[in-house]
Amino acid sequence: MCKTKPARGKGYTAGASCITSVLMNDIEAKVNLDTGAFCTFVGKDYLQTILLGWKNHLLPIEAVKFSSASNNMYLLGILDTNLVFPHPEGSIRINTEIVVMDNRTSQHIILGNDHLTINGIDINNHNNRHFKFGENKRQKFAFSNMPKQISRVSSKKDNYKEEFVTNQLFEAQINPSLSPKMRHELMDVL
Repeated sequence: MCKTKPARGKGYTAGASCITSVLMNDIEAKVNLDTGAFCTFVGKDYLQTILLGWKNHLLPIEAVKFSSASNNMYLLGILDTNLVFPHPEGSIRINTEIVVMDNRTSQHIILGNDHLTINGIDINNHNNRHFKFGENKRQKFAFSNMPKQISRVSSKKDNYKEEFVTNQLFEAQINPSLSPKMRHELMDVL
């Protein structure tokens, strides 16, 4: 089923982003599934908000020239990490090599065609927009513009912590402007 076509000159308003929430080192991160990007990358400023000490984990990158529509991109290295796509029927963990850019300003990780192809990720743009991994037709993942609650991959320790947060801190007023990393660190301290 197709959407109603926008008025002439307003076609650009019909688009929607392909941003979803993932877990990277147990911290929530935003990922844009971008079929127009040939590789997966992230800006150093956004990476700093979700992974302190990331510079210590960079792999070298060969001298390759990257450019966006407006300027050259300066490469710092490659971060080898896992991204977890949470789902009630079973989360999916993928190993990713993310190129870290010095001058990229977006507030999310760009998951490019390298990992979209390797992991068989299909994006569905009709009715309830979603994406799937491989041949699994039942397990659909939502984009962030749809209501979705993200949860960490649990362990026994995490269950105790979640129980404490739910039962003991339910009246606590936690500043909503805290970053996901700061909120996570606060819960660890408590």
